[in-house]
Amino acid sequence: MKIAAADRAALLHLLSRFSGQRILVLADLVVDEYVYGEIARVSREAPVLILKQRERQIVPGGGANAANNLLELGVRVSLAGAVGADERGEALLGQFHEKGISTRHVLAVRGYETPTKSRILAGLAHWQRQQIVRLDREPAERLERAARARLLKSLLPLIPSAQGLMVSDYGYGAADPRDLRPLVRRAARRGLITTLDSRFRLLDFSGFTAATPNEPELEEAFGVKVANDPAALERLGRRALRRMKLQALLATRGRDGMLLFERSRKTVRLPVFGSEAALDGTGAGDTVIAAFTLALAAGADFLRAAELANCAAGLVVMKRGTATVNASEIREAIRNA
Repeated sequence: MKIAAADRAALLHLLSRFSGQRILVLADLVVDEYVYGEIARVSREAPVLILKQRERQIVPGGGANAANNLLELGVRVSLAGAVGADERGEALLGQFHEKGISTRHVLAVRGYETPTKSRILAGLAHWQRQQIVRLDREPAERLERAARARLLKSLLPLIPSAQGLMVSDYGYGAADPRDLRPLVRRAARRGLITTLDSRFRLLDFSGFTAATPNEPELEEAFGVKVANDPAALERLGRRALRRMKLQALLATRGRDGMLLFERSRKTVRLPVFGSEAALDGTGAGDTVIAAFTLALAAGADFLRAAELANCAAGLVVMKRGTATVNASEIREAIRNA
């Protein structure tokens, strides 16, 4: 995608404003585990491959990945969420400490299992390893209301010193639509940008500045299949914008780019940035909401923020696994576009 000189200058100026911003994050924290194995032989017990484990890697996933993306973009992150009092929760907290993300507002809850997505990747020696299966471990119950209340209470005193509030809802209970309303209203009254990424309950939320669903999430929310019908997608985007009382909605569409819906403005289509042949889309939505939120907090209008988020997404899908992009990578990509 070619960027005009004036647009390039505006985006680069926007990037220069990232440093020093502070974003509050309320998120469902997930562990993404990668187990890499080398194919040894076929089992005698069953027609399956036997792998010799060569490497195991744990990285922040879900809302934790969204917070990690913010950190990589040069922002100060105040993170609220919960992990289980288990080995995977401790490992995730260790990741936060290494990256300089404070865990002061992260609860370790007994009886709650840290959500974990384990991806098993296999290949021959010196060959590219491919994912062959994913194993999900999830808490039996959503986070209790008492724990959620503690998270919300911990964020309230931080509102005056922040520029934005980002909520990443993966359905594990850290963000409940009803409990969240007072926090969102108070943040809005103080002039904070408020953004939402919700996997399963998109239409239950309202009053945010903007939301960043993908196309399947919009389809699921309304029980409608778009099926490559631009008019149908336009209707869904407009309905979500009105029902959720948003100022803007940025719908991501994979290799088909993004659509930006704003009140009283025509919908804008953003073609995919870079190659349409994505290497790995894992966690790309986390990168989108992080870049979009930070750009808005830094003073961008919705279109400029969407352009920057589109660039960040185009870069992150060219990396394998759960990944992030930093401001330097985006700056270089914009200069060369």
